[in-house]
Amino acid sequence: MIPQYTAAAIVSENKVLAHPSCVDSIPTSAGQEDHVSMGAYSARKGLMILNNTRRVIAIEMLNAAQGIDFRAPLKPGRGTSAAYKAFRSEIPFYAKDQYMQPLMLKSLKLVTEGSIIDSVEKEIGKLK
Repeated sequence: MIPQYTAAAIVSENKVLAHPSCVDSIPTSAGQEDHVSMGAYSARKGLMILNNTRRVIAIEMLNAAQGIDFRAPLKPGRGTSAAYKAFRSEIPFYAKDQYMQPLMLKSLKLVTEGSIIDSVEKEIGKLK
């Protein structure tokens, strides 16, 4: 359950980060300036949301691979199968409780570097 709790916490953080920065603009210079650009802060929040979303996807990949293993002998479709094989080439099935952070970090690396998408595109063609 730890990966799911982690993903839920990250999604909650993204909801807070998605709060529009413009509503926090406050007057400055003793009331002479009534608008302060929040563009830089908005961009920083956007980057944090992107990085958090990558973490959630990495956790979901970890869970999805386990789910595919538990549903054997059922087979996924071509694209999902290619993603699964690329994922499992780096991250093995785990059969018992264990410390999950190393697996989540390896999964994050696969998501971030794009190797899963590359494997899927080799199998089914360019994704749009």
